[in-house]
Amino acid sequence: MTEDLATAAARLAEVLAAENAALAAMDLPRAGAMLAEKTRATIAFVAAEQASHGNISTVGAATQVRLRTLAAENQRLLQQAMTVQGRVIGIIARAVSRSLRDPLATRYGAQGRAASTRLSAVAISARA
Repeated sequence: MTEDLATAAARLAEVLAAENAALAAMDLPRAGAMLAEKTRATIAFVAAEQASHGNISTVGAATQVRLRTLAAENQRLLQQAMTVQGRVIGIIARAVSRSLRDPLATRYGAQGRAASTRLSAVAISARA
C-alpha cells in the first residue's frame, strides 16, 4: 500500500470514528462541527486512491473492511440523528401552534408581566 493512501485511509477512519462517537452520544453540535474535517479527509483519501490508479486493494483488506464498517455506521447514526432532530422540532412546532391557538393561555412579556394574548408571527430556528 502506498504511504499516502495508507495515511489518508487511517485519517479518514479516525475522523469517521470520532464523528460516530459524537453521533452515538447525540452530541449533534460536535458532530456537525466535524463536517469540514470529514470532507478534507474524504477528499484526501479519494485523491490518494486516484493517485494509486484506483487500486484500492493496496490499502489492505482489514483497512477496507474498517472503512466500510465505519462508513455504514456513520450513515446509520446520521439517519438516526436526523430522525430524532425532526421529532424534537415537530414537538416544539406543535407546542407553539397549540399555545398560539389557546386564547386563555397566560403569556408573559420580557419583564415577567402578563402580556397580551394576541401574538403576532412566531419564528423558530434550529442550529446544530
